[in-house]
Order: sequence, then C-alpha cells, then structure tokens
Amino acid sequence: MQAEIVRLTANEVDIKVLNGAKMHILQWRRRFFYDEVLLDGRSQAVSRGFTGRENVYGLVFGRDDEGRGGDQIMFIIDPIADAAHWFSSHQKLSGIRLEMAKGPILAYGSLDPKSLEKPTNFSDWMKKTLGMEW
Repeated sequence: MQAEIVRLTANEVDIKVLNGAKMHILQWRRRFFYDEVLLDGRSQAVSRGFTGRENVYGLVFGRDDEGRGGDQIMFIIDPIADAAHWFSSHQKLSGIRLEMAKGPILAYGSLDPKSLEKPTNFSDWMKKTLGMEW
C-alpha cells in the first residue's frame, strides 16, 4: 500500500492511496463546528465540537460487501497550523500520518519521526525552526 499527499491546506487534505491496482481518495475537511473524513467521497467519520475534536481515525480499505477483510489503517492529523506559515496566504496543517500494522505508509510534518531529530549544527537549526537556509 502506498500513499501520497495531493492537496494540503489549513482546512483540507486530499491523499491518494494505492492498494494494489485500486486507487482511493482519502479526504479530511475542517468545517466551523465539525471535522469530516471521507473515503472515495463517502463520509467515514465526523468529529463535532468547537475545540477538542478527534485527531485519530480508524479506516478499512478493501472490505467486502459483508464487511469482512480489508486493510486496516490509522489516520492521524495534527490540525494546528504550521508555525512557518502562520502569516502566509498558504497556511497548511502541521502534520499527517497514515499507518498500517506493519508501519507508516505516509508521514508528514510534526507526525514524521524525522521531525523529532535534533539539529546537528546552527544551520540545521535555522532551517528547521525558521525555515531559513544559508
């Protein structure tokens, strides 16, 4: 199984998921009072509330008509805006992660294990914290 981010904004995420020869579209939408997760255009989960909405969702790809089988995936999202883009017109989420039992298939931003690595020198620190390169 493979996954790729197609669109990433502050309120919308579209992810292309390839499962063998089949392609699925996983979408996350932030509305004013609820968040919604859609798979191939069908609502899978809704999280309501003004604050403290759910950030971890369980999905199954490739289930048969009786609801058996398929691949289980955990979809985790960090909906806080990325600090490097707070005042930009191109705001986007801090992190996204799709994970199966055998390991992650997509990790981005604050939910990527590489984001936890400490910088080795000042130049790396500037790049990581301020998005600046020398």
